[in-house]
Amino acid sequence: MMELEDVISDLAAEGQEVDKMVADIHPATWTLATPAPGWSIAHQIGHLAFIFRIAGLAASDPESFRGQMSQLGGDFDAAVNSALAEYVDLPAGTLLDRWRAERDRGITALAAVPQDQPVPWLVNPLPPAVLACAGMMELFGHGQDIADALGVRRERTDRIGHIVGFAVRTWEFGYQARGLTPPDVEFRFELTAPSGAVWTFGPAESSERITGDAVDFCLLVTRRRHRDDLALTATGAQADHWLGIAQAYRGPAGPGRSPGQFAHIPR
Repeated sequence: MMELEDVISDLAAEGQEVDKMVADIHPATWTLATPAPGWSIAHQIGHLAFIFRIAGLAASDPESFRGQMSQLGGDFDAAVNSALAEYVDLPAGTLLDRWRAERDRGITALAAVPQDQPVPWLVNPLPPAVLACAGMMELFGHGQDIADALGVRRERTDRIGHIVGFAVRTWEFGYQARGLTPPDVEFRFELTAPSGAVWTFGPAESSERITGDAVDFCLLVTRRRHRDDLALTATGAQADHWLGIAQAYRGPAGPGRSPGQFAHIPR
């Protein structure tokens, strides 16, 4: 079983890494466009602040969370975009303080939930460790947008293992986002961690396989890089199709990224 304490520790560390990228930038830089169409660095941080805020609410006050979600009418993406207005026009220093406070409250609330007690979430309740992994995925994807806007290289660690495991767990999301039926097949994943360790998931005998670099896998499932720019190999027609639609989040896939779009960014 995934240990909540370990995931929480890694979630806090990843939050700090994102914080370092924006802590000392000039106030004007917060308006810099990121690769996500229409989103500045302020949008990215505002989105993360909101996600951690509602995760903290789900963990600490499930009834209030359910009440808020019931008012959305199922359109969570519209609610996220609407919530950004609460953040993006704040002065840079105020937004930075807001992000830090809501991040820390959310992490503290998740850490306080018993490991075997599900936390209500957007569609189904999740164990707190799994919801923390979803938070890791959010930090990875939106942090990458910020790094790309600033032209900086992110340091990678084996903490991304939580994101890899989460993406394998949610492998059907890419099909669901496109109204497709997932194939009746189990994929084999063999991915090399930053440390050189090999992480494996799925039956060893499967003929449908995804192999390659674990960081690139995370970039794929967060749709921050095009598959053509990643060191990932698919064996089998179903696995090859999956590489083109993979995503580790619910809702619309978005436009994704173009081949060669980030050739100027150091890896």
